Amino acid sequence: MADDALRQQGVGEPDGLERLWTPYRMAYIRGEERPSSTDAEECPFCRIPTMDDADGLVVHRGATAYVVLNLFPYAAGHLMVCPYRHIPDYTDTTDAEVAEIGALAKRAMEVLRSVSNAEGFNLGMNQGQAGGAGIRAHLHQHVVPRWVGDANFMPIIGRTKTMPALLADTRQLLADAWA
Repeated sequence: MADDALRQQGVGEPDGLERLWTPYRMAYIRGEERPSSTDAEECPFCRIPTMDDADGLVVHRGATAYVVLNLFPYAAGHLMVCPYRHIPDYTDTTDAEVAEIGALAKRAMEVLRSVSNAEGFNLGMNQGQAGGAGIRAHLHQHVVPRWVGDANFMPIIGRTKTMPALLADTRQLLADAWA
């Protein structure tokens, strides 16, 4: 169609840019995966351990915590370490949970380096609404691999994150390397 015909149909001005469609992110944008209360029955981090590893994107299960691929990753291989207990705050953890969450985050970094040559990491927990927690009711620590130059123009100008691999493929790669 000619540009004028497109404009008449309300499509807008052609801008010459390519589009990367990521419809899976609409669930995140709409808040569909976020529990509306602090109830453990609505919590995805309580549901995930009841699922098959592949379906739940679980990379590793420990005694008090597990490692899961982020369904809405900031970067390829973005993992989260979650205690099994439904607790909202780091100060609610037991000594055993603190030790295992730390050990699993350390192991996650080792695995990500081995399979993807990650050059750096962002580690963190967002606590409470003011702290930026998307799911405030269940503690989780992010382990985000980084590479020099990965924060290029796409997320800054294009407001787009490029993911070079499917989540299921990334989960399998990481789970295999975990052992």
